[in-house]
Amino acid sequence: MTGPLLAIRGVTAYYGAIAALKGVDVDVASGEIVTLIGANGAGKSTLMMTIFGSPPARDGSIVFDGQDITRTPTHEIARLKIAQSPEGRRIFGRMTVTENLQMGAAVTKFAHYDEDLRRVFDIFPRLKERAGQRGGTLSGGEQQMLAIGRALMSRPRLLMLDEPSLGLAPLIAKQIFGVVDELNRTEGLTVFLVEQNAYHALKLAHRGYVMVNGRITMSGAGRELLERPEVRAAYLEGGR
Repeated sequence: MTGPLLAIRGVTAYYGAIAALKGVDVDVASGEIVTLIGANGAGKSTLMMTIFGSPPARDGSIVFDGQDITRTPTHEIARLKIAQSPEGRRIFGRMTVTENLQMGAAVTKFAHYDEDLRRVFDIFPRLKERAGQRGGTLSGGEQQMLAIGRALMSRPRLLMLDEPSLGLAPLIAKQIFGVVDELNRTEGLTVFLVEQNAYHALKLAHRGYVMVNGRITMSGAGRELLERPEVRAAYLEGGR
């Protein structure tokens, strides 16, 4: 049996003297949506950034598709078909929508550029309408679509989404989660999702992990975690 596409084992990471991750174990199998939930400041985004090497893992290992990437430089990790839509979206505000998408395609050296651009415009018709508009003038929801679209332009085997619903109207957030679900179902895209909106994230995910103060405290099937009283009390009461 082959191992998971992404295997994180015993990973610790620090900001100065402060331990942000304390021996984290997470698996993401090919074709899965796996979500990591937890309160603000639990270390979720730090784990995402540590997978990309900044901050680096001090202990433990990060293995992607059988290759140890724990010490691999950030720019080389992107070439391994891991794409990230970071927290806060971080699109290029002065560039047009099309230029932002070109930045994503640079990883593949524009090998399938026209085809991939059509695909992103099919997934997000709003981006096609805004193709010549500067990224900074888009609404929050449109910027999130652009951040995901830019990640998809690199043809990732693993798409990492950091807080995709943050600051979005519920209807737009639901639309974004719907797109992630469809990409997974129709294309088998593997997704690792960090999200504060525990209800939507666990409903969407095949499996989930709960992080508290830099440690994984619970894991299980998404629906199963949704039903756990301690998860409901901490993350779901009144939070739909």
